[in-house]
Amino acid sequence: MTLDPASWLYPTPAGLYCEPGGFYIDPARPVDRAVITHGHADHARPGNAHVLATPETQSIMQVRYGDRAGGQLQAIEPGQIVSINGVDVSVAPAGHILGAAQVILDWKGYRAVVSGDYKRAADPTCAAFEVVKCDLFVTEATFGLPVFRHEDASGEARRLTGSLAASSRTHLLGVYGLGKCQRMISLVRAAGYERPIYLHGALQGLCDYYVSQGVNLGDLRPVAASGGDNLSGELVMCPPSAIADRWSRRLGDPVTAFASGWMRVRARARQRGTELPLVVSDHADWPELIQTIRDVEAGEIWVTHGREDALLHQISQMGLKGRALALVGFEDEGE
Repeated sequence: MTLDPASWLYPTPAGLYCEPGGFYIDPARPVDRAVITHGHADHARPGNAHVLATPETQSIMQVRYGDRAGGQLQAIEPGQIVSINGVDVSVAPAGHILGAAQVILDWKGYRAVVSGDYKRAADPTCAAFEVVKCDLFVTEATFGLPVFRHEDASGEARRLTGSLAASSRTHLLGVYGLGKCQRMISLVRAAGYERPIYLHGALQGLCDYYVSQGVNLGDLRPVAASGGDNLSGELVMCPPSAIADRWSRRLGDPVTAFASGWMRVRARARQRGTELPLVVSDHADWPELIQTIRDVEAGEIWVTHGREDALLHQISQMGLKGRALALVGFEDEGE
């Protein structure tokens, strides 16, 4: 008789709960025992009594939360197994950001993989996604509609460097601070951009951490130290909220750019007043979601958050059992 995963792994108000293990995966509120897939704030919340995560995710949580990162932090590396009340927990790279992991649960001969957020595209700032064969695959669906087909990120970076080369205006690029910022820096460096890149103060701490982990980001300088009024022709990166903030006024009339999978939607680009929309995503697009579902060879697919209906229909068309978990509390911080 096949073990029903819903009998031991199920959603609760606090998050996805593994009953025999007595732990939650990416809980929405503080719990006694949490397993964290990655460091984005909608997955890694502060205040849990015990946290199991990759060393990088734990360090990112400490950079962001300090002493509130977790009462007790336990590291787990790919290839390592931690047994919790008889449930064997291991991890595999998710390809989302530095330290991001899929959580693998083995119990009574049944394997469930909770992917967290993931992407299949190449990213020099983190380990590539690893396919893990399983009985149950829990997938995100941030871009779970057929219209979402991300551009080649290297090509988008070349669009940015080409615009910089052709204009004397400052280029103000909105990026989320964890993952997207460091990836965009790496991409423009790979595209041949060797000039200093200027950072809003909110981006500095996590860039410093990436550099400490061996990610080469080149010459980074704080905008504050430049005076802000002599950055014509330079690349400045900031959180998306700062683009329309008083902070950006010191830059005169910049070319405003924004790197996100949502820039595929022209209305969103117009809404943000983005002059140079760059379709660069740290989440799987529609073809990647479908390919991953095929690759893991799971008979059952659960969808945690995002555009569920279209993906569930596709899962049914593939002859697989699908279920929407309707977990709350997941946003687009990493996008």
